[in-house]
Amino acid sequence: MKRRDFIKTAGLMTAGAAMTGLTGCAGGGNSPKAFNLNKAGKGMKLSFEPYELQLRHTFTVSSYSRKTTPGVQVRIDYEGFTGYGEASMPPYLGQTVESVCTFLSRVNLGQFTDPFQLETILAYVDSLSPGDNAAKAAVDIALHDLVGKLIGQPWWRLWGLDPSKAPDTTFTIGIDTPEVVREKTRECADRFNILKVKVGLDNDKEMISTIREITDLPLAVDANQGWKDREKALDEIFWLKEQGVVMVEQPMAKERMDDNAWITERSPLPIFADESIQRLADIPSVKGAYHGINIKLMKCTGMREGWKMVNYARAEGMKVMVGCMTETSCAVSAAAQLSPAVDFCDLDGNLLITNDLFRGMEVIDGHIVLPDRPGIGLEPLGTILP
Repeated sequence: MKRRDFIKTAGLMTAGAAMTGLTGCAGGGNSPKAFNLNKAGKGMKLSFEPYELQLRHTFTVSSYSRKTTPGVQVRIDYEGFTGYGEASMPPYLGQTVESVCTFLSRVNLGQFTDPFQLETILAYVDSLSPGDNAAKAAVDIALHDLVGKLIGQPWWRLWGLDPSKAPDTTFTIGIDTPEVVREKTRECADRFNILKVKVGLDNDKEMISTIREITDLPLAVDANQGWKDREKALDEIFWLKEQGVVMVEQPMAKERMDDNAWITERSPLPIFADESIQRLADIPSVKGAYHGINIKLMKCTGMREGWKMVNYARAEGMKVMVGCMTETSCAVSAAAQLSPAVDFCDLDGNLLITNDLFRGMEVIDGHIVLPDRPGIGLEPLGTILP
């Protein structure tokens, strides 16, 4: 390794200094308009534009249904290298394409000179507002992708992880009629080793029983805060265990911490917090109320904080899973860099859409396969933000 490359790598691992540039969504339209903040024409250039994700099937959880997911694609160019990022905004996050573009238009990377100082740069990005987590994640992912490419290594290797230890990913089956549930299960049962089932309405047992007509694969269930009575929820969890369910996400509303803790104390299955946890600072408040946490980059502001959450939760003796929203292979591949360090993975967001923009992390016979390509391991499928 050349001395210059070694110094950059060492600087990265101790967390260092940053970037330059910017573009924005002008007038709320679908076409980006560039605003280059670096007058000298050097350093990084951040550009972004909306991109709506088209779902293969209508996606239904306990609180809503949708056929599309709004998103914003991000790109950072620097000295001939390009880093890609993404913001995905399902309804419950409370963010929109307009809010993401408004936030990104405020990001001034031109004040920094070294992309390797991730802590400094991303602390600045985080300081621009108290929310906008998906927009912050888009910048974080693009910056990590860029830095990994500058070093020439994937992030799982920079974090010292073994890709062969990544758990199998679940594949999600949303709430639907028995006929559609059978169809969806037949489509995926021979391609995955564990399925995830959305529950939380009055047809939970019908959903599980219908899937069991088709396959005996292990199941994870996600109530998405849908259960209302803790004793009924606990009874259902005991029944679910008999049906081959191996874990449960977010049984009751996040505000009902005592009820979720009561369930966790008595549950025969591990209980994971999802909506109850967003960021690193939330971990102390859910410790004891759940067995584990579900880390999603769109909630926690990206890879930087996601990696910290993995290590903090482990230090507290908690289980960890990494999940995703409906996303292209960009954000899913970014989240997959964490996968060798967790207990469960739900990284199927790119498999649920018809208009992916990248090739990245792959699922082969149900197994997560992390590419050896640098950064987050992407290959663009065409021109992204020219």
